[in-house]
Amino acid sequence: MPSGPRSASWQEAEALARRIAAAEEEVRRGFWRKLRQLAAQLPFADDLLAAHYCAFDRETPLQVKAVLLGAIAYFVLPTDLIPDYIPVIGYTDDAAVLAAAVQLVASHITPHHREAAARTLARMRGGA
Repeated sequence: MPSGPRSASWQEAEALARRIAAAEEEVRRGFWRKLRQLAAQLPFADDLLAAHYCAFDRETPLQVKAVLLGAIAYFVLPTDLIPDYIPVIGYTDDAAVLAAAVQLVASHITPHHREAAARTLARMRGGA
């Protein structure tokens, strides 16, 4: 087994992949719970849902899933740079993290993901 900086990087990457996989289910459950509460209020809900559908699409490459799951986890998990309960600015950091992630992997978020997001959001907001 190789040792040194290269194997340490590989071990770190493997550890990160395991942490992402372990957190995936927690992120999925927390995502829907939090989104149901906020769907009508979040101006970036369409991008958030499209990112979710892309992240959980089996066709999405692992690197893209990791980027999107990180952004979604930032939205879901309670630890935040700006606490979400602060009026007006509470979700600005969430929106910024999501916007950066979406921009980074935009070519992988397909029209199908966007259409599914629009349908789900319309149902959640009572429009369908």
